[in-house]
Amino acid sequence: MYHFFKGTAKESLQVFHAFCMLKKTGGNRMKQIIHNSWQELLAPEFAKDYYQNLRHFLKEEYQHQTIYPDMYHIFEALELTPYEKVKVVILGQDPYHGPNQAHGLSFSVQPGVKTPPSLVNIYKELKSDLGIEPVEHGYLESWAKQGVLLLNTVLTVRGGQAYSHRGQGWEQLTDAIIRKLNERQQPIVFILWGKPAQAKAAMIDAHRHIILTAPHPSPLSAHRGFFGSKPFSKTNDALLALGETPINWQLPQTV
Repeated sequence: MYHFFKGTAKESLQVFHAFCMLKKTGGNRMKQIIHNSWQELLAPEFAKDYYQNLRHFLKEEYQHQTIYPDMYHIFEALELTPYEKVKVVILGQDPYHGPNQAHGLSFSVQPGVKTPPSLVNIYKELKSDLGIEPVEHGYLESWAKQGVLLLNTVLTVRGGQAYSHRGQGWEQLTDAIIRKLNERQQPIVFILWGKPAQAKAAMIDAHRHIILTAPHPSPLSAHRGFFGSKPFSKTNDALLALGETPINWQLPQTV
């Protein structure tokens, strides 16, 4: 079982300072925000004005509002899937804004939380595509650990207020992440569901990488072409053609 942070508001703010502080430490070293190869790749972004403004905004938000995910898990997608390990990107939009749902991975929810409708539809397509039966949870960590970067374009949200942290700077950072991935010589499979995700295709070299598109798995759009799009088998076929190990999309029964 993964343990999620359950501290007081004051303790949460202290975690935020420790996790996101960009103060220089000894010499020219930058304090770590992400504890793998993403840190060095994104360090120039963390020093830019937009990120400093975002950091100040988040400090105020976490101090005075209920924000998801908790501060330990803002960069969970990057923590679990280092740059050089990325094989697949599944791009989401904003974190879930209900209690105890979001934990930093697109479409995923914490253990013990009801599987959201979009993820229910993802599971339906997974069964149709590969015959994999849905599990009773929505925790996608095992995908992330195999090289599936489950990245949202905005990494935080106010509780109960969808889209509330858009336009604060996250989009610039996640665009920088996509550009860094596009620079990779080893091809990556990008899975872009819905128009906002598909707008990012302009940043991706389709001659080098593989781009799979379909409508969003939301109940509002899944019947317009998400169902039957076979993203999981297409991804594994592409990985095999590249000489890569395919993803085991079967999630553990218990977490």
